[in-house]
Order: sequence, then C-alpha cells, then structure tokens
Amino acid sequence: MIDYRFADDLAEIVLDAPARRNALGLDDLRALAAAYDRAEADAARAVLLRGEGPSFCAGRDISGVDPRTDDVGQYLDDTLTPLLRRMAMFPAPTFAVAHGACLGVGLGLLIATDVVYVADTAKIGSPFAALGAALDSGGHAFFAERLGIHATLDLVYTGRLLSGEEAVRGGLFSRVFPAAEVRDATARAARQAAAGPTAAFRASKRIVAALRDERLGLWDAMASENRAQAALARTDDYREGFAAFQEKRAPSFTGR
Repeated sequence: MIDYRFADDLAEIVLDAPARRNALGLDDLRALAAAYDRAEADAARAVLLRGEGPSFCAGRDISGVDPRTDDVGQYLDDTLTPLLRRMAMFPAPTFAVAHGACLGVGLGLLIATDVVYVADTAKIGSPFAALGAALDSGGHAFFAERLGIHATLDLVYTGRLLSGEEAVRGGLFSRVFPAAEVRDATARAARQAAAGPTAAFRASKRIVAALRDERLGLWDAMASENRAQAALARTDDYREGFAAFQEKRAPSFTGR
C-alpha cells in the first residue's frame, strides 16, 4: 500500500505494508509511480520517501509468484525500470529514509533517490544469490562505481548485506544516524530543501545526472554550470538571494 501526503510544498510518499516489510508487488510499483506523478502535478518542491514499520523495503513481493511462468524480464523492462527512471528524473530534490531491510527493489528505490539518510542498523543489498538471480535495479553500476569491482563481486557472490555505517563509509549514501533519529533528520532536510531555491537545485540535479550518464569532463561540466548560472540569474530566487545577503537577512525563496 502506498500513502501520499502533501503539505508545505513537500510530498511525502510512504510504503505502508509493514506486515510484509513493505515488499512491493506489481500494483504497489504502479501506485508508487502514480504517487510521483501526483507529486509533480502538485508542484512539490521536494519529496520524502520512507517506509512504515521496522523496514524500508524488503524487495519485490514474490509471494504467490510462480518462477515457471513469471516473466521477470517484462517486469523489469515495463514496470520497475520506468519507475526508477521516473524517480531519478523527478524535477525536484528527493530524499529517502533507509532503515531496517533495504533489499532488492528497496535498494533500487534508494539508488534512484537524490539524498539517502541511513539508520546505523539498516541492512542494505540484494541477497539474490540465494534465489539464483542477478543483482538488478542498477545495483551493479552503483556498487562498482563506488566500491570497486572486487568489493561488488564479493557482495554479489556472498549475498552479504551492508550495515548503514558501511554503506555511508563506502560512499553509497549520504549520512548515517542512530535508528531512532534517522526519520526526523531526513524529514528536516527534505523540509529545508522544499523551502530552498529549488530552481537552482534542479539545475544542480541536471548537471550531476549528466556527469553520471554522459561522463562529462571538467570543462564540459563547467560550461554546463555557466549556462545554468546565466539562466538562474533571471529568476526571482536569485535576486532574492542576493538581496537577502546584502541586507543581512534570511532569504525567502519561492522556487521561481
């Protein structure tokens, strides 16, 4: 079950099936995509994704799935990958709370989110070796880029899960917090972003995506920054930021 809440320019999307550790079936993934569509329609200036109960997301809900008839390739191509792309390209800052089990599809949801704060007790990875399956949801590229080839294949071959501390120390996610504090810390950051200069944030998000997807070099990245800055100089938030700095007061941004 996917819950959607919207207040003060922040969209909160909640995985709300704690009895199954928020494992996601096909209908859940479609509902999750619809929640991101709704957040964009609401002109959300930030998104917070979290899970109810002891886990963020234990992966795909395979209860009742018959591996002899399940078309997993179609599931990945037609449903999961478009959802992850939708999340990654959302036109505003996105945040996620990683706690408890963050496995399989749950790992993919985190990979597709801009900023992830992690509980120290989180268990992160994809124990697909036990299923005779391959790591998916972009996990190979994500792990190899940050952890290196040897560490990636070690995780794949052994099915070992990373703790929150290890995931942050390895550069996978942003910050680690005690489990009792991670939800509030992530919500504070999301609310701060929603009240910030979101046009500038969108520009940075596009540049970082190009660095990842197009492998921009230093000078191409600098040219992208220059174009972004020139465009932002025509926004209300840019003028407000300058005025607030000059007048020694806190800025009031609108995202325009």
